[in-house]
Amino acid sequence: MIRAIKKDIYYIGADDTVSEFFENQYPTPQGMAYNSYVIDDERIAVLDTSDIHTANQWLDNLQEILAGRTPDYLVIHHMEPDHSAVIPEVLKLFPSITIVLSQLAAKMFPQFFDTGKLPVRLMVVGENDTLDLGKHRLQFLMAPMVHWPEVMVSYDTTGQILFSADAFGKFGALSECGFTDEEDTGWANEARRYYVNICGKFGVSVQQLLKKTQSLPLQMICSLHGPVISKNIAHCISLYDKWSRYEAEEKGVLIAYASIYGHTETAAKYLGEKLLQSGCENVKQIDLCTTHFSYALSEVFHYDRIVLAASSYNASVFPPMYHLLHNMQEKACRKKRIGLIENGSWAPSAGRIMKEMIAGMKEMELLEPVVTIRSSMKAQDMEQLNQLCRTLLS
Repeated sequence: MIRAIKKDIYYIGADDTVSEFFENQYPTPQGMAYNSYVIDDERIAVLDTSDIHTANQWLDNLQEILAGRTPDYLVIHHMEPDHSAVIPEVLKLFPSITIVLSQLAAKMFPQFFDTGKLPVRLMVVGENDTLDLGKHRLQFLMAPMVHWPEVMVSYDTTGQILFSADAFGKFGALSECGFTDEEDTGWANEARRYYVNICGKFGVSVQQLLKKTQSLPLQMICSLHGPVISKNIAHCISLYDKWSRYEAEEKGVLIAYASIYGHTETAAKYLGEKLLQSGCENVKQIDLCTTHFSYALSEVFHYDRIVLAASSYNASVFPPMYHLLHNMQEKACRKKRIGLIENGSWAPSAGRIMKEMIAGMKEMELLEPVVTIRSSMKAQDMEQLNQLCRTLLS
């Protein structure tokens, strides 16, 4: 796909609509976009390359834009292979090209590529360094741990475009979801899932990047994944600010359950109905046994109150719930009110394990008491669940 996004600036990225997973773990039912751009100025700059699965698409797009010319610079915002895999081919085609990258990226470069067999000219840039292309000038801002330590972003002072690396990215191929945020009406959901799973652990680092860019006039944000953002810039930034502060996107209750034979699910659904009957209009229920953890984790970040319901298993907790809690720990989840429901036929253990895992997270309010169900739900269990409902709404 080639698209002009501004005078002298072109999108030359590629869509992967074949691979089932991103990073070999996150489902991509709508595919994945690997974005790259060319600034066609007095000096030509190529911004990033592509994933190996889309290398041929990307190289064809690059050659079409160049029309026989040689680019002067290849700017690498992020060394992760989904953006840098085609660098060796670029060096073979254009041995005189200069690669522009951060200091740490330059140290990583020989870890990925055999520099002894490739002609390599590296230009290391630091905070607020600039690259003059003619009409356009790129200003570089370091963005360590968004989400690798070598990441940088660049700002085109002429076009007022932020080339934001993985920040503001989302799952989904542009051919499936839309080239711009105006066309991509479902941006927030898959952008949240991408943010939480890829950058969620690094909220402090994202906040630092947002502070660096807050005074820049922006007409566009061009991420390495997802659509060109131009219509809803303020809204997208506000969501990123909220997510990176670990604040709930909206008030509501998420009930995530992991049930073996259906009894724990029955209790979870009873609580959901009770919440709705009691005036809570925003209740979401997720079956962790059939929902990929990346979607569940996105919803955990979404809501301010969470109920976790799980069966006991091997003197611990049923693995789908353990997996969710482990990922909540990994992504530094915080600022939630959490209710717990455990089920056990002879020695309930799920509540204890869930408590221990939540205790390792920051700013979590654990609601008491833990609802304990012995095998199937009975009248006395309903009263416990009614009390949990009242507590959640208080």
